[in-house]
Amino acid sequence: MTPLLNQPILEIIDSPIQLRALDRAQLPQLANELRAFIIESVAKTGGHLASNLGVVELTIALHYVFNTPDDRLVWDVGHQTYPHKILTGRRDAMQSLRKPKGIAGFPRRSESEYDTFGTGHSSTSISAALGMALAAQKAGLERRSVAIIGDGAMTAGMAFEALNNAGHIAANLLVVLNDNDMSISNNVGGLNRYLAKLLASRFYGAVRKSGKKVLSGMPHVQEFAKRAEEHVKGMVLPGTLFEELGFNYIGPIDGHDVDALVTALENIKQLKGAQFLHIVTQKGKGFEPAEDNPNKYHGVGKFDPFNGDAITAKTKKTYTEIFGDWLVDMAKTDQRLIGITPAMCDGSGLNAFAEKYPDRYFDVGIAEQHALTFAAGMACDGLKPVVAIYSTFLQRAYDQLIHDIALQNLPVLLAIDRAGLVGADGPTHAGSFDISFLRCIPNMLIMAPSDESECRLMLTTGFRHNGPAAVRYPRGSGTGAKIESALNTIQIGKGLIVRHSKKSNKKVAILAFGSMLAPALQAAEKLDATVANMRFIKPLDTALIDELAKSHDLIVTIEENAIMGGAGAAVMEAMQAMQINKLTLCLGLPDTFIEHGVHETMLAECGLDANGIIASIEKIIPE
Repeated sequence: MTPLLNQPILEIIDSPIQLRALDRAQLPQLANELRAFIIESVAKTGGHLASNLGVVELTIALHYVFNTPDDRLVWDVGHQTYPHKILTGRRDAMQSLRKPKGIAGFPRRSESEYDTFGTGHSSTSISAALGMALAAQKAGLERRSVAIIGDGAMTAGMAFEALNNAGHIAANLLVVLNDNDMSISNNVGGLNRYLAKLLASRFYGAVRKSGKKVLSGMPHVQEFAKRAEEHVKGMVLPGTLFEELGFNYIGPIDGHDVDALVTALENIKQLKGAQFLHIVTQKGKGFEPAEDNPNKYHGVGKFDPFNGDAITAKTKKTYTEIFGDWLVDMAKTDQRLIGITPAMCDGSGLNAFAEKYPDRYFDVGIAEQHALTFAAGMACDGLKPVVAIYSTFLQRAYDQLIHDIALQNLPVLLAIDRAGLVGADGPTHAGSFDISFLRCIPNMLIMAPSDESECRLMLTTGFRHNGPAAVRYPRGSGTGAKIESALNTIQIGKGLIVRHSKKSNKKVAILAFGSMLAPALQAAEKLDATVANMRFIKPLDTALIDELAKSHDLIVTIEENAIMGGAGAAVMEAMQAMQINKLTLCLGLPDTFIEHGVHETMLAECGLDANGIIASIEKIIPE
């Protein structure tokens, strides 16, 4: 039953089928209710806020016009899909957002038939939607495929690779560019809206098609007409580039005018081939604190929905902040230092550096491959680049790391944030594999700090190393260790014994890497085990391994990284090379993608808390 105007609407929408039954005049009211629900919901759970508030009207219009889930909506990155989740039967489940056993913060194919493609990384939507459009074409279906991509994601080469491919394939693909930073067009007025409606109309499409057919036998006139059309459109529209790639460009239009969006989408739905709709939105729309500071409210913890103030106070500095402080301090002492980030200034802790040294700070956009080769070029000519990058995003630049940095043995420091499990963001953002994929690369120096003080020491060591170096550190805070202001280094390849077994038989030696030192020490108290802080994954302290293997019955390695190919595997390889035959237990992340949840609980479920370590060891050597 369709509700009357001004009566609550959102509470009766459990699927897009009910949404499509609404009167079009009710959609603005639904948008207001949906926006208010998102603010109230995210205030309780935390999550991504500003990006979701910016796509409320777009999400409503897409589900209103297209026959989802048969028509495919593919969301880029996925951090703007809360309105989509709410409108597709998961409104009540939003209270479990990013919680253990709850719904994910990103699209998940296993979660809903409306989530057509799992995402988390940027700039994949056009490629995936094009693949779906071709699949529909091969099956003889009229199904539509829609990629929704932000202007930031368009900075990635993958997006343009897909655009280039799509423009030459006669498939029914719509790319919606959500321009939320006014980076492509600063004006959305009456003229632009009129032109957008005109260019999306069937009349314009028919005239354009007929004109091309008539002129096809008159090459010189056809070329003149083409150039004249592009010239006129280029004067008032920023779409010439997309037209050159083979798309029919429509826009820009106001992405918060739901009626205009519905009109444009209904017209586009009747068109064949590659279409490009450019909309302009405001991140944080409808919540003043997020409108004023969208970066701050991109990803939030619990907050007051009235004023935006955070509810949970922070007690210790995070590793990200430790890195940010170190970067500023090191930059004071070395004019060659350059800070580089692939669109993660705030997330990687570069804000203070960017403000203090703007001429030495480079945000290259969502372009991880470019970031590393850009750094390599700088290093070739005497600069000392520091690339601040999440572990999960470094995966996208693996070839550049090997060919452009390591092969040439260039002094580039990788400050790898979010190493290990990342809690609520889940498997798309987990840094589960960097030890495994880094340690097989020649010339790499790889370090893992066990606390904040060691992180600063390792950053300095890596920066002063004459070759490629990586320091991997986890999300959040460490143990709260005291941090010295001095920029000191540590001996490369040297680990430390931090606890000696008190028993004469010395049964167990635990070799802990990075963040796993703290639970290893807790477990060692019950087991009376020796504990070594290994510090370096590459080069390993083989002398320390040899010493411990000779004096203990069991060698245990523990790391917050995949067991397969990780630090434990490196220790076993070293022992084999030294012809040491010793009982060895490797603990780490299992061979599976670990679902989102609370970090401490996730570690416990993987057997990487103190109790899990004790249980694993006692299975081999009973108490």
